[in-house]
Amino acid sequence: MAGKNERQRRQARERYRRQQEQRYARQRRMRRRGLIGVGAVLAAALIASLFVVFLPGGSPKHPAASASKSATPSPTATATAVAEPAHHCSYTAATPVARKVSFPPTTPDYTASYQATINTNLGKITFNLLNSKATCTVNSFVHLAEAGYFNNTQCHRLVTSGIYVLQCGDPSATATTKLTCSTTSTIGAGTPGYDFASENLTGAKYPAGTVAMANEGTASSNGSQFFIVYKDSTSGLTASYTPFATVSSGLGIVQNMAKDGYSCQYAQSGGGAPKKKVIIDSVTIKKA
Repeated sequence: MAGKNERQRRQARERYRRQQEQRYARQRRMRRRGLIGVGAVLAAALIASLFVVFLPGGSPKHPAASASKSATPSPTATATAVAEPAHHCSYTAATPVARKVSFPPTTPDYTASYQATINTNLGKITFNLLNSKATCTVNSFVHLAEAGYFNNTQCHRLVTSGIYVLQCGDPSATATTKLTCSTTSTIGAGTPGYDFASENLTGAKYPAGTVAMANEGTASSNGSQFFIVYKDSTSGLTASYTPFATVSSGLGIVQNMAKDGYSCQYAQSGGGAPKKKVIIDSVTIKKA
């Protein structure tokens, strides 16, 4: 009888041990799922914040709001490093086409020095283009300027918190367009019909006077849209937006315009339509 009782107690202990192991295993699985769930929520929030940053409508180009167009998860992965100055550039077809223009030449003049003058209704803003550091970006910008791509367009997005930028370069925002910040607007999504990879991102910073490319959150989605940093935004922007020029004169024009703020706010991208219109009449390029 004693042997039978001992056997029953052993079996009871074994059953209890197995039940405990199963309970612990379930708890571990639940904890793991909880952590994954939290991670997914945080990742989704982070990614959303990136896209919330630049541009209304369509598949907008942008920098991030906590950063524009973004923090540094996969949506803002950097492009494969290219030795600069680049001797060859690649441009691939993209939509929607805001204004028809040919592709830039694939063989840039990488030894040239360029200066761009943005002739606006508020005055001239002059850029020194960083051809030795962002050759293919400068090659595209010069090509678009010389084709009249930016003529009679307005800068459609102003951000005055977190980052301090004025975004331009989408001909969908014509000089006479009334920017309404409508959620159905496609302004901010326009491309020149092509896109290309990011450059000059290693250690990129965004002090006042920086001119950089807006994008759709990936390192290969640069097109025609760019932004002017009118107040230091290094702490708000990750190194995900190609710096391709610096403002040599006229930054005060943007800074004074920014004081008026915006007339309406873009719900899905942060910032809004500048209250004081900035119209680009033309862009002239000086080559040396």
